[in-house]
Amino acid sequence: MKFKKITIMYLPDGVRNVKQIKIPKFLIHLFTLASLTVIGLLTWAFMDYHRLRTELPDRHYLLKENQQQKLQLAALSQKIDEINGEMIELKEFDHKLKVMVDLETGESDTQFIGVGGSDPTLLDPEYTIEKAHQKLVRLMHQSLDNLNTEIALQMEEKKDLYKFLESQKSMFACTPSIWPLKGWVTSNFGYRISPFTNKKEFHSGLDISARKGSPIIAPADGVISYVGENRNSGRFITINHGYGIKTSYLHLDKSLVKKDQAVKRGDVIAQVGNTGRTTGPHLHYEVQLKGVPADPRRFILD
Repeated sequence: MKFKKITIMYLPDGVRNVKQIKIPKFLIHLFTLASLTVIGLLTWAFMDYHRLRTELPDRHYLLKENQQQKLQLAALSQKIDEINGEMIELKEFDHKLKVMVDLETGESDTQFIGVGGSDPTLLDPEYTIEKAHQKLVRLMHQSLDNLNTEIALQMEEKKDLYKFLESQKSMFACTPSIWPLKGWVTSNFGYRISPFTNKKEFHSGLDISARKGSPIIAPADGVISYVGENRNSGRFITINHGYGIKTSYLHLDKSLVKKDQAVKRGDVIAQVGNTGRTTGPHLHYEVQLKGVPADPRRFILD
């Protein structure tokens, strides 16, 4: 098969030495195509190099920002762990508090369903920001759901604890825990020799001597259940404190309260006298627990 040729003539030394070179035409076309291809590739390489140089600062900034965001995500994960840890400590404190006040506790009181959020893989260079974000979001949702459940349980438990403490507070407020009169005890609770019969008898309260007219105060919250007078007790008052506790105040000079009146601890209710069967001004102070006389000293804190 014959190819068309192109003859190239050149004169190396002069017109007498003419030389000819015959080149197949297809080689010329091939050379031209190869030259254009090389020029195209070089142009593309130059443009790509220029583009990379232009984008390099932005790429470096994005990589740095990516790493910073992963560190922030890891910090948020650690924060979730810390919150869960604090909730566990709060749960343990709540359990101790219930034990202290003798409130019934169960196995669930010391358990917490929180889930930690930290994960070392979040800082792995091969771990993309999208994967880290997705994983952290799952952990956060799981932890927050558990925290919401725990908070709801804690609220119910705190309501029970609050009710219990309120009842204890009310019981303490209604317990006669202070002296009703400033004076000196001349006769204690229990058996004694009667100053009137000189025989042994049971004394159901405390005799506290003081100057006539000295103020007598309520030793606890309550309601005046009786105000009266008789031959032996003289003028007297009875306070119903609830919880089966009543206190009585005998031989009064004057009563300063009325029946069904509510009184608070420290309120002045009467004045010392010597009405009824007495040997001198004093207060007979009596405490009854469910209808049975009890030693008032058992209730007084100081």
